[in-house]
Amino acid sequence: MSRDIQLKERWEKLVAILSDKFSQGEDLDLDAIIYLIGVQELGKVHQKYQKDEKLNLMHIAICRLLEPYGFYEFDYVDKEGWPHYTVKEQLPALRAGEQSVLMKEAIVQYFIEKELIE
Repeated sequence: MSRDIQLKERWEKLVAILSDKFSQGEDLDLDAIIYLIGVQELGKVHQKYQKDEKLNLMHIAICRLLEPYGFYEFDYVDKEGWPHYTVKEQLPALRAGEQSVLMKEAIVQYFIEKELIE
């Protein structure tokens, strides 16, 4: 099975699982899934967040997702419990489609590690 087909199948399975659990079956988009990962990484799941905090949650998720690719490195957790990362390598200039594939690949890998999908 080609890598692209496998990624597509895993992505669709993951979207179905998360959408069923968090949006009553309406498909979650990439940003919503990134947000959920940010909330999970922060560990404060039963809290309401302001708009700027939601952006920070998405930033946490992106850093965590791209850490295995060598772009970010975990640095520390601040006194409020928010993780911080340092940039190890600048992201290359990617077209929108390439960004989407990279993020989907990273998200699928994240949930394989969390044993939500195979």
